[in-house]
Amino acid sequence: MDKPVLVIMAAGMGSRYGGLKQIDPVDRDGHIIMDFSIYDAKRAGFEKVIFIIKRENEEDFKNTIGSRVEKYMEVAYTYQELSDLPEGYQVPEGRVKPWGTAHAVLSCIHEIGGSFAVINADDYYGAEAFQLIYDYLEGHPDDEKYRYAMVGYELGNTVTDNGHVARGICEMNEKGELAGIHERTRIEKREGGIAYSEDDGATWIPVPADSTVSMNMWGFTKSILKEIRDGFPAFLDQGLKENPMKCEYFLPAVVSGLLGEGRAAAVVLKSPDKWYGMTYKEDKPVVAAAIRRMKDEGLYREHLWEE
Repeated sequence: MDKPVLVIMAAGMGSRYGGLKQIDPVDRDGHIIMDFSIYDAKRAGFEKVIFIIKRENEEDFKNTIGSRVEKYMEVAYTYQELSDLPEGYQVPEGRVKPWGTAHAVLSCIHEIGGSFAVINADDYYGAEAFQLIYDYLEGHPDDEKYRYAMVGYELGNTVTDNGHVARGICEMNEKGELAGIHERTRIEKREGGIAYSEDDGATWIPVPADSTVSMNMWGFTKSILKEIRDGFPAFLDQGLKENPMKCEYFLPAVVSGLLGEGRAAAVVLKSPDKWYGMTYKEDKPVVAAAIRRMKDEGLYREHLWEE
């Protein structure tokens, strides 16, 4: 059986951040958030990492992290291309936005032979999250259902002081499995609490800080790749009609559909770690300070990849 591999989604445009945030250093040695994710993944047991990138960023990625990591992990690159569509479909004139996280993962279909974990490039997940998901993937092949997993975080550990964020608020059943994800595209800290808005801030609905949210850290068997591929035309039929410039094929939507049909189960593995990410430029000093503190506490070596 193939060992689980790590897939890192790094093809996002980073529009709110204002630059290629995935390769912005967060320590004095020039390490980026991905360094720490890959380091934690290797400690957990992963031996291969697949970067999903835009083809035009390939040289930057290889120079920034690929050449460093390939000394310790097997490295592969796949490309999320706007033109990578099923036969009979075309990119709408003027569209530049990628097709979303499910489309990104689909680009790995020829690189993956078994189970795999998926993460965002610009999020710090914590060492425990990688151990949780690796151990799950090692011991849970598909049976009468697809056996998936998601690492869940407390909402209060995942919000920034510098603006709003998008989060998937999770609904779980009595077995601790995912029953549904409610995507909230505008969540922020407000008046001592956390709330979300669905009308551009005209009204706000409070949400408990201990709510479990998805940070796009998933564990899948390779079955998800066929499901993404098979569902893509139906998504395009609707999306190109309703929102041709901005519609996105999201990974949680594919999972939710399979859960609703009773074809998959997704256990929620809860991480107590605090999430860090760089949604906005103002987040960078916060992330850098957190990395500094974790090095001081001995969670990471001072020079991360030194022998």
